[in-house]
Amino acid sequence: MTELLAPAGDMEALKAAVSNGCDAVYLGMQKFGARAYSSNFDAALLSEAVRYAHLRNVKIYVTMNTIVFEDEIEAMKAQLYMLNEMGVDGVIVQDLAVFDYIASHFEDMEVHCSTQMGIDDLEGTLLFKEMGADRVVLSREVPIETVKEIRKAAKIPLEIFVHGALCVSYSGNCLMSGLIGYRSGNRGRCVGSCRKPYELLDRETGESLGCGYLLSTKDLNTIDRIADLKEIDSLKIEGRMKEPAYVANVVAKYREALDNRVTTEEKDDLKKTFNRTFTKGYLFHEDPKDLTNIDKPNNYGYEIGTISAFRAGMYEISLTRALNQNDIIRIDHDGEDVNLSVVKLYDRDGMLISRADRTCYIKLKEKLSVGDVVYKTKDYHFYKELEKNLEKEFRRFPLNMKVYAYPGAALVIDAEGLGCRYLYESEETLEEAAKNPTTKEQVVKQLSKLGDTIFAAGDVEFEAYNAFIPVKMLNQARRAIVEALYDAKLAEKKRRTKTPEAKEKISFAQRKPYITASVTTKEQYDACVKCGVKEIYFDNIIRRNQISYERREGELLIGGYGGIYYYRNHNPFVTDYSMNVVNAESCRKLYSLGAKRVTLSYELNRKQLGELLDAYEAENDGYPALEMIVYGRAPLMFTKYCPMKKMGQCGICKTKSYELKDEYGVFPVLSSADCATTILNGKILNLLDEMPSIEGVEAFRLNFTIESAEEVEQIAKAAIGKLQGSCADTLFRRETDTRGHFNKEII
Repeated sequence: MTELLAPAGDMEALKAAVSNGCDAVYLGMQKFGARAYSSNFDAALLSEAVRYAHLRNVKIYVTMNTIVFEDEIEAMKAQLYMLNEMGVDGVIVQDLAVFDYIASHFEDMEVHCSTQMGIDDLEGTLLFKEMGADRVVLSREVPIETVKEIRKAAKIPLEIFVHGALCVSYSGNCLMSGLIGYRSGNRGRCVGSCRKPYELLDRETGESLGCGYLLSTKDLNTIDRIADLKEIDSLKIEGRMKEPAYVANVVAKYREALDNRVTTEEKDDLKKTFNRTFTKGYLFHEDPKDLTNIDKPNNYGYEIGTISAFRAGMYEISLTRALNQNDIIRIDHDGEDVNLSVVKLYDRDGMLISRADRTCYIKLKEKLSVGDVVYKTKDYHFYKELEKNLEKEFRRFPLNMKVYAYPGAALVIDAEGLGCRYLYESEETLEEAAKNPTTKEQVVKQLSKLGDTIFAAGDVEFEAYNAFIPVKMLNQARRAIVEALYDAKLAEKKRRTKTPEAKEKISFAQRKPYITASVTTKEQYDACVKCGVKEIYFDNIIRRNQISYERREGELLIGGYGGIYYYRNHNPFVTDYSMNVVNAESCRKLYSLGAKRVTLSYELNRKQLGELLDAYEAENDGYPALEMIVYGRAPLMFTKYCPMKKMGQCGICKTKSYELKDEYGVFPVLSSADCATTILNGKILNLLDEMPSIEGVEAFRLNFTIESAEEVEQIAKAAIGKLQGSCADTLFRRETDTRGHFNKEII
């Protein structure tokens, strides 16, 4: 059966999800979850959530999908043991250290690969199946046909997003928030840099090609394609930052769709809670240029009419949909929003009304124009209906009972519910009835008072002989049976742990530090060769989210897990920054998969690097082989979406160069041959002066992107000189450069 997986940022949202028909809920705690700004759950609340869900046959998955620094490893382990003891069904992870710990220590608590891992192919899926994954959450960029092919070939449960907000970047591969504002998406603290306005510029001429919310995606909506989706194991709704009413609305509609009952009107109701307008997403082949809504980055609402006149101090609205008192509307006036809670609504004569279907009037101080479009962003009555369903029981479970009542004996009830049995016996003995023995109808009446439970009365058999059963005794029996069956149901959940196998200790001989380089053009490559750089990544780069693989010769730089699976038995390889490695165990795991060297995350600072090295040496009796990017424009975002195509520049990128501009600076844009886009930092990461003092790193990489051959040669020579001790000049330029995270800690 296809699982409907719902989000919960707090207990109210969790109850809304369960009450409207989800099969599972995913949520986060205060630490290690990729939505740090939602309310989240503490230990006590999570325990309550697990109990609430499990009694209703709903699973609980906890997100621990941030990268985990070395000084957090013990806290991570402790939290996992706590989750297992609570009976959590699964944990969604990004970090290899967290993944490996769950897979090796817990028998019944599943480990799910987060979309933050960037798995979008069969090869990556097979790699994690081999390592013990119970489920893979595929990237949002994977088309439905590929999802089905992976499911058939890998034979492992797959999860995909089907509704809600979209990251414009491949998840886990966006560094924009972290490198610009020190609030990392990989730490659950994304500030939403993609929801800001940008201007697209021709980098050579400075010509503006247009402004808008150029990176702000629409919301995913696939409810019209539910028949295709039923073949997938789990359908995930995004929304841990959303209000309970949103969760209730979306879960209810997808439940109806999965059960083949949804109507066109109900599908349309999805517009009545938060939306940025809708897209079918890459999942169903949306043209990338149509993935974004560049006019507005927040709640769009839905159109209900236009301003048609101004009369007697009131604006007239010609309606295509009803407007009610207390609804919230926005009016698009010259590209600016005028927002209004409709406290007072008037007819043509200036009389107050509570509802209008065709024409109504409002009073506003703001100036509007005839033709301004009116949108409803909150339907008051619709929300009231949703709120009624936030804590209802979606289904009740039958409680079957056999009642035995004989004078001189205890009241005995053999009860069955939730797949469990309980034999109740009263402490008091029953007395013989003087005149009117208790009837079956009376027993059924009292035992059926189950309104505050998850049960509904099932079959009741009654075997008695002239016994009188006090009402108080029946009520007490009913309450005891309910609690006993609850306890029995919860006790069914297994919480087994296992003893992990001894880990292979992997260490490397220390080498004298040297320079490597990654380049984007043949001219840059030749300049690096001219300077004596021995290891250069150019046509041997296998990026994360590669479209396909083909046999290669020689050493490779691999950025994704699918690439590791495909090439590990044929090519020596180095793993790239996109693996987001920030701890020792992740390094060791990659070495065990065949990596000869591991490139560290851009989000690691000097202190954390030292802690990683100490931990690695303590666990492996030796040193890791590390690479570190010390120069270049960091890739802030890697995306399948193309802002140039959105702005009518499709194909011209082969002859022109572009950049995005905001109020703080510019961000160069690179286009790949397959139309994927990399947005670069306008500031240049420059740690060249720090290289001689950085211990434990053997390879220092220069990352060249838009530099000329002359610039590459100049920088490479200076870097080699700095590392060899022959360059005493300061290489850091305050006006153009940044040290990134190296001397600061992200949050």
